[in-house]
Amino acid sequence: MHLFTDELNRRLADLREQNLFRELRQVDSAQGPHIESGGKSWLNFSSNDYLGLANHPALKNAAIQSVARFGAGAGASRLICGSLAPFHELEQALAAFKQTEAALTFATGFAAAGAISALAGKDDIIILDKLVHACIVDAARLSGATLRVFAHNDLSDLEEKLKWSQTKAQAEAGKRKAAILVITESVFSMDGDRAPLLEMVQLKEKYGAWLMVDEAHATGMLGQNGRGLIDALGLSQRVEIQMGTLGKALGASGGYICGSRALIDFLVNRARSFIFSTAPVPAAAAAAAAAIQVAQSAEGETRRQQLFSRITEWKVQLKTNHVNPGAAIIPLLIGEEDAALAAAKTLRDQDIFVPAIRYPTVARGAARLRITLTAGHTAADVAALITAVKTLNLTT
Repeated sequence: MHLFTDELNRRLADLREQNLFRELRQVDSAQGPHIESGGKSWLNFSSNDYLGLANHPALKNAAIQSVARFGAGAGASRLICGSLAPFHELEQALAAFKQTEAALTFATGFAAAGAISALAGKDDIIILDKLVHACIVDAARLSGATLRVFAHNDLSDLEEKLKWSQTKAQAEAGKRKAAILVITESVFSMDGDRAPLLEMVQLKEKYGAWLMVDEAHATGMLGQNGRGLIDALGLSQRVEIQMGTLGKALGASGGYICGSRALIDFLVNRARSFIFSTAPVPAAAAAAAAAIQVAQSAEGETRRQQLFSRITEWKVQLKTNHVNPGAAIIPLLIGEEDAALAAAKTLRDQDIFVPAIRYPTVARGAARLRITLTAGHTAADVAALITAVKTLNLTT
């Protein structure tokens, strides 16, 4: 046993030496613009709770009622012990929200990426944007498909990969024609920039590929009633697979896939991360369904406008254009890990919590502070953040 522990301690020492060691920070309050941790209050700019719904009364009441009726746990996977009503109600709400035929929910966004290995296997080809989320990369590798990566948001490089894939797919005589699956995020999690979805749809149609779009950071934010960037561009009927999470702007937890009825039926039968996972707690599904209703309501629109006002205040007061439209994600690029950690500490010394993002979440030499604004922040909160950021002497 001591040899095992010694080896782990050696690896931990390597992480510390590279300024890549991470540790959990206990929070003693609900998520919100202000959090309690370590016996003090922090102005919180670390959360993906963009619309401020994580502590919303409608979501809490839905969760409480669900616990009262359905208990704390689901018992087993949905194919084993039956599928509780809150999951069906959530999936119906999601399909209507995303304007698709059907939806399927998963315990996490990471688990939802398991759809990839259900749809593509060793005889198929997956083409990834270089900056897609780690869960997508891992799922693509697990599929056994041939992988190709195109430069971030580079349509020319994507087309080159599609041409190569089409030739390879057609060359396999006597076999099923290889499927070609292109995967991107709509709004990217570390930079807040958008994929050129319209042009990507045109390319995948030109080359007979499928397109999967992760709307994790666009759901609740963009499009009519917050349906996402796909909806904003009028592409709901031209994207085969819509993926997303329920724990960001929707303030709950879990992941989802939306698409055709055939897609969802296939995933129920073949997605191992769905089949072999205990179903999420019913309360989480009920809270997410309530969040979808809030997001589509007048209150949801008010919250989006409040958030966009905070984003505008940041841009105007710092005289910067380095903020992507409609994105609450503001990266402050620093470079080296030790400098990013020092900058985060400087903000913590001023009672402001902003995470330092380091490798492997971002590339080597691309460490940053990742600021996220929410509808719960006030103009005074943003002003305090700006004052603190100016002490870092960064180019914003």
